[in-house]
Amino acid sequence: MKITVVGGGPAGLYFSILMKRQDPSHEIAVYERNPAGSTYGWGVTYWAGLLDKLRAGDPASAEAISAASVTWTDGVAIVRDERTVHRGDAGFGIGRRRMLGLLADRARELGVRVEFEHGVGGPDAPELAGSDLVVAADGVHSALREAYADRFGAELTSGRNHYIWLGTTKVFDSFSFAFKETEHGWIWCYAYGFSGERSTCVVECSPATWTGLGMDRMNEADSLNLLEKLFADLLDGEPLIGREHADGSAQWLTFRTLTTRTWHHGNLVLLGDAAHTTHYSIGAGTTLALEDALALAAALRPAGDLDAALTTYGKRRRAELVSAQSAARYSAQWYENLPRYMALEPAKMFALLGQRHSPLLPHVPPQLYYRLDRAAEQLEPLRRFKRWLGPRVARAVHRSSRA
Repeated sequence: MKITVVGGGPAGLYFSILMKRQDPSHEIAVYERNPAGSTYGWGVTYWAGLLDKLRAGDPASAEAISAASVTWTDGVAIVRDERTVHRGDAGFGIGRRRMLGLLADRARELGVRVEFEHGVGGPDAPELAGSDLVVAADGVHSALREAYADRFGAELTSGRNHYIWLGTTKVFDSFSFAFKETEHGWIWCYAYGFSGERSTCVVECSPATWTGLGMDRMNEADSLNLLEKLFADLLDGEPLIGREHADGSAQWLTFRTLTTRTWHHGNLVLLGDAAHTTHYSIGAGTTLALEDALALAAALRPAGDLDAALTTYGKRRRAELVSAQSAARYSAQWYENLPRYMALEPAKMFALLGQRHSPLLPHVPPQLYYRLDRAAEQLEPLRRFKRWLGPRVARAVHRSSRA
């Protein structure tokens, strides 16, 4: 096959690796519009289960990613000025730039042509001529998807809160949260290490807090200075690092959740953020994109009807994403309704932070939910009832939101 991948993110590069391993005779090119080493964000997170899947797909790239990653087991939350520790499963962080470099090197090693600073303007671009398969891995703003907007049925839903993606020279050895109350409301951050020198720090707040603190009027330098003061106990005096716009403004965003009705049109197929996004607070975006690549490569493994293979891929991944998309939706809503939980003692609040994916939590008073959750850990019948009731509440809420 002649395969053209538009977008050199983790999903596009990893898919090219998988397809070359399946059949070295495939002619594969990856086109990325940005320069090599240029990427948004700082570090990405993942869990041990992803490494197992990557090892099955390509042991060499999996081992390279594992070796370049840092790990943690604890979660730490600072609420006002009180620190709480929660023991958890092992998590991993790796610099996004580092991951992309490893995947690009592996793709080239296998014979994939990887070209940076080479954009593809649309479905009629000469780079796509003669391709048996075109993979749109060009992100949430995918030009290829938008060229067939009616076919793909993309829907974008904007979240309410503002957030900014920052780096810091403070190296965290645990996944850390900090929640600070200001006269204008709560502001909080998520922080995790991704190397021995840097960490990611994502700051979020409500629109009222954002404007009340004057963030809507500040340049990036002033924003970082204020955030460093607010989160001084978390950062231990280390600076925050931003990505300044040309006009000097800070890159505050609102998250947009993307869903698509179908994932392919003819020989054009969507991959990763071009097909779907999930709120950053569940830390699954890169994992889901790489799982897309694994699923697409698996669907294409038997030689045969391309349309049937792409249909199978889309149906499988849409079904597999239901759980993650539900968890992301409830997680985003938990943070959008943060004041509901902040009257709890810090340890209890942190416990419900870990339960934020639950469809029951928004409908049960926080104190009562906490007591029920603790009781469910001891009583098997109550645990079974909770597992039975949760999906039914989620379906009812989903139907109501679509009505």
